[in-house]
Amino acid sequence: MLYTVNKSPFASPNLERCLQVAPAGSPILLYEDGVYAAAAGTAFEERLHAALQAHPIYALQSDLEARGLSNLVEGVRVITYEDFVDLVIEHNVVPWL
Repeated sequence: MLYTVNKSPFASPNLERCLQVAPAGSPILLYEDGVYAAAAGTAFEERLHAALQAHPIYALQSDLEARGLSNLVEGVRVITYEDFVDLVIEHNVVPWL
């Protein structure tokens, strides 16, 4: 399963809830405002480091660029729309909206 999160962890508990139920090894994609979770130097950074021990975590490049985010938590993989399509082809999707 591919878990997708589009809300900022500073405005919504969606990512935290997703992390509580997503089985280890399940990929998580941050997109739209969800990419704020990938920003280094925030109150959520430590939680994201812990999540990276159990999950591959991806952030959509165009959404990072649109929000001016470039300093990311180490281990977060930046992907393009084409990469996103590949993930969707490979996995069933569970959206956390």
